[in-house]
Amino acid sequence: MHAPDRPAAYAHPARLILILSLAPTVGLGIGRFAYALVLPDMRDTLAWSYSAAGFMNTINAAGYLAGALLASRMIRALGLAASVRWGTLACVLSLALCAVSGNFYVLSFARLLAGVGAAAGFIGGGTLAAIIAQSRPDRANFLLSLFYAGPGIGILASGLVAPFVLQVFGSGSWWIVWWAMTGLAIIMTIPVLLAPLQPGVAPTEAATAKFAVAPVLIYLTGYFLFGAGYIAYMTFMIAYVRDAGGGAAAQSAFWSLIGISAFVTPWVWRRVLALDRGGLATTIILGVNAIGAAMPIFGHSVWLLATSALVFGVAFFAVVGSTTAFVRFNYPPQAWPTAIAALTISFGIGQTLGPIVVGAITDAVGSLSFALNVSAAMLALGAVLSAFQRKVAHKP
Repeated sequence: MHAPDRPAAYAHPARLILILSLAPTVGLGIGRFAYALVLPDMRDTLAWSYSAAGFMNTINAAGYLAGALLASRMIRALGLAASVRWGTLACVLSLALCAVSGNFYVLSFARLLAGVGAAAGFIGGGTLAAIIAQSRPDRANFLLSLFYAGPGIGILASGLVAPFVLQVFGSGSWWIVWWAMTGLAIIMTIPVLLAPLQPGVAPTEAATAKFAVAPVLIYLTGYFLFGAGYIAYMTFMIAYVRDAGGGAAAQSAFWSLIGISAFVTPWVWRRVLALDRGGLATTIILGVNAIGAAMPIFGHSVWLLATSALVFGVAFFAVVGSTTAFVRFNYPPQAWPTAIAALTISFGIGQTLGPIVVGAITDAVGSLSFALNVSAAMLALGAVLSAFQRKVAHKP
């Protein structure tokens, strides 16, 4: 990666980044988040507690954390593009495993595999997207934000399919939903396998730079809180909507609004993502995310929940984009994979703890509302901490 800013290497950067965005579409938008849509039916059919239901996203997040820890080695061994492709294929396999068994251990392994694959696709894809975006410096922030809108495609697609599959086939049809998700993932993986994603890039040098934790410790802590806070909302809000009396149409509408909001993220946050002022961009976006997560505290009205989904969604996808922009502003290109992996590890620890802790709180107090309040508070605290992050000084 000696010259990541060569325009000739990437004739169509927006197209390539949009294709790259299909990796987190499969790994996160479908592989992780679609679970929330089938969670209520799986919990009822398989007689799970909220803690057990939360564990399925905890084990997924643990896999994501393991994938982040192994990312540098994987990139050195396989290259960036191959890491993206193999990670995405692992996510497709995990979806198929979810469809073939109701055994808790098989499902746990499938969710673990999905996490590992998603991390490989996300870190490799995020690094490639940052390199490609540099080929158009005047549009770099906009181009980079296209990658992080990817999960919204998966959320929207699964939101338009899963609730109605459950409605048509009735109680206990969660496994049919997983087959439908597998089909969607296969379709979205084909462009990732065929695209020329890595012209002229030497992957062996991509993951060798050192990364110091101390200068960004407070930023890593804020990102940890984002990981712990957002995942509770994305795991349990469909159950919250259903418990409030929302049927298939309401659940689909709520989930689809989160996905749709991803498509406006690049335009809404374009100027904020261009702020080269330490953690300020993350503070602004994460603060809006916290507001969206807190809205269900005030009631169950259709308009309130719809606004919550839109506000949460439009900021949710941009928080991760702000951290990659932070890396791009503060580190040389050779350090990008290592820095992105370090942030992903911090995020991964948070989202590993979040679902099972929130599930345990819900089992203990008997109220999803209380647990969701806790998650909103974590997001708000993460926004506050990020405000104290300054630019990273590097020795010449």
